[in-house]
Amino acid sequence: MSGPVTVGVLGAVTAWDADGAEIALKGPRHRAVLARLVAARGRSVSLPILVDDLWPAPPANPAGAIRTFVGDLRRALEPDRPPRAAPRVLVTAGAGYALRLPTELLDASRFEAAVRAARTAAPVEAAGTLAVALGWWRGPAYGQFAEEPWARADRARLTELRLQAVELSAGARLALGRAAEVVPDLDAHLADHPWRERAWAMLAEALRDTDRQAEALAVLRRARSMLVDRLGLDPSPALQQLETDILRRSEPAPAGHDDVADRIWLRAASSYRSTPGARTRLRSTVDLLRTLAVTGGPGLVEARAQRLDTIRAAEELGDVELTARVIGGYDVPAIWSRVDDEEQAAEVVAAARRTLARLPAGGPVAHRARLLATIAVESRGGGDPAVRSAAEEAVTLARAAGDPALLAFALNGLFLQSFGRTGLAAERAAIGAELVELAAGRGLTTYELLGHLIGMQAAAGLGDVSAADGHAGAADALARRYESPLVAVFTTWYRALRTAITGAAPDTTVTAYRQAAALLDGAGMPGMRHGLLPLALLSVRRSNGIPAPTGELDWGPYRPWVRPLTLLAAGRTGAAGAALRAVPEPRHDHLAEALWCLVGDAAVQLGDRTVMGGARDALRPAAGELAGAGSGVLTLGPVSDHLSRLSAALAGRR
Repeated sequence: MSGPVTVGVLGAVTAWDADGAEIALKGPRHRAVLARLVAARGRSVSLPILVDDLWPAPPANPAGAIRTFVGDLRRALEPDRPPRAAPRVLVTAGAGYALRLPTELLDASRFEAAVRAARTAAPVEAAGTLAVALGWWRGPAYGQFAEEPWARADRARLTELRLQAVELSAGARLALGRAAEVVPDLDAHLADHPWRERAWAMLAEALRDTDRQAEALAVLRRARSMLVDRLGLDPSPALQQLETDILRRSEPAPAGHDDVADRIWLRAASSYRSTPGARTRLRSTVDLLRTLAVTGGPGLVEARAQRLDTIRAAEELGDVELTARVIGGYDVPAIWSRVDDEEQAAEVVAAARRTLARLPAGGPVAHRARLLATIAVESRGGGDPAVRSAAEEAVTLARAAGDPALLAFALNGLFLQSFGRTGLAAERAAIGAELVELAAGRGLTTYELLGHLIGMQAAAGLGDVSAADGHAGAADALARRYESPLVAVFTTWYRALRTAITGAAPDTTVTAYRQAAALLDGAGMPGMRHGLLPLALLSVRRSNGIPAPTGELDWGPYRPWVRPLTLLAAGRTGAAGAALRAVPEPRHDHLAEALWCLVGDAAVQLGDRTVMGGARDALRPAAGELAGAGSGVLTLGPVSDHLSRLSAALAGRR
């Protein structure tokens, strides 16, 4: 064998010699090192980061193992390199390694260059170039490593580039009059990627150009349904104009049930826009945003973005009861105790307090209850006793009013204020049970779901896996029936946690956590997503006696409580002690117990009696729970074990 070696990541990670024969790359760890260096796109990857990325539980000499893998890969990638000659492909760079491959020797780079060239080429050249380039794909980018955190960004970039290439190819062939061959390709493309508006337009154009106007109109109706019903977005002017053009060329096809619903929706929306009455429109806007929020993903993000504008518009009208309705009408169930946008939450709370102060004496009790519940929901994680009192007052007012929907909202606020100290899983279990009983059979499906998710988390915290399983199963069944996509995020994280609770192998738990984390991409919940996967993987390490990772990871808001352990793992004892002394008290949220355990862990290793005593006092109320499991996402084992270690260390026993 002679000549350059080509590396491929547009499918399973592999390499080929100059004749196109596949090269043996030995074991999966060799391929993982190669894939990790490709994902770095020419940048150096340090040895500690390679260790952290390759093993959830590293072997005895991970650095030595990686050097062996690198040596084997160098021989495979440069078979003609003379002995003792410096490598030119897999090079040592700083404290790590980098892959330096010319564009033509890496299929991902070659594909990117082909797509770039096709953008400005004539249709005939673009069609030919893209046909060849798309043929280089053998499966999902990075193959067996596609779900690894380090591959995710480049995998997403390459996947988006491939989608663009499919659409560029379709456009070039349409321009060449080859509409008939484009139709099946775009049909398949949209089956997997239904949010690609340009692809819907091209499919309609291709059908129109092959004299299938009725099918073209049906395609545009399907596109509108996807955009309006699922995303809450209006079709672009170009898509609307295309529909008008096709209608002018032919009679519309007979209408089915979906078509009738489409026409009714659009006619009602059009009439509503032309109807005077700002107050009516603002009240109805809140109803729409509430419905949009529970769809998750882009719908949740868009609802959150428009919420403050609606509140401000209501305040400008000077109608205090309208403002109370607008603020309190956004009763979207909330399960996670960290808000997604802290600045927005603070503005909502300030508006609610202003409105409370202006409510007339003897006004509707429901207004006051909803404003108090809103303050409780949006102030989650603060641990302020005054906010807890507001939540309790909202529940009292709602019970007196006899309004199940109002009581459900107030109970949601009380749940989010039930983290004032550790060890309150039983209290949250009771709230969840009341929500399920209250909501079932009353059309309050979103609150029935919330009740089951609260019950699932609380039961996990209490170590009752059977009860948690029952709640998770009930939540999933309801979510399938009522199309609630966000529920699967929480139940999937619980099932990953379950593997840890039931003593599965660390690798099994790590894989489950990474699969759960993938569901957070695009879910519209940054308050939950940011830093959660690294924290969950750290919980696996520490529960198995493995030091914290030393590489640079995105710990998000949890960095202060993790940093002493990462510094200890790196041998920086002095810096770890300083970081531990600077650690603030954890927020009053789902992960408070887990963070206290990490603080206590570092304090024991450093012999800091002051911090050990604080951690022991904070954790004592949770002695009968699993540390962190009440979050429904991770655990550091029984709190009682942590208390025993802290007490032994304080007594001078190690």
